[in-house]
Amino acid sequence: MELRQQAQRVHREARVFYFAFKHRGVPWYAKLLAACSAGYLFSPIQLIPSFIPLIGFLDDFLVLFLGAKLIQRIIPSEVLTECRELAMASAMRRKDEIRSPAAVVAGVVIAAVWITAAVSAGVVMARYISL
Repeated sequence: MELRQQAQRVHREARVFYFAFKHRGVPWYAKLLAACSAGYLFSPIQLIPSFIPLIGFLDDFLVLFLGAKLIQRIIPSEVLTECRELAMASAMRRKDEIRSPAAVVAGVVIAAVWITAAVSAGVVMARYISL
């Protein structure tokens, strides 16, 4: 599998777990496991510090991988199926929102403002330096 496809699959599964975390049919201990797995990733106290190259991120990946596998086993299959459908629907909705005319116009306006600000700052700096 290509790296991009794997990244998309991980992103899709993260969205599924988000909907599962909010679902009423998920047991409390599954929610606790998800919170602890995510909390470990953001915690400043870890078994192997993240600043150690490769090995530091390996324990983060291991906690995330094992947490995801345990959560998949704990959550009832019908709830997981429903959450997958919700995640797919939200992804489709998001793609439609990104391609909307308002989003395109907003992107162009934001880019124009940034370019204008950068050019203006350059002109002001050039005048200041030349004096």
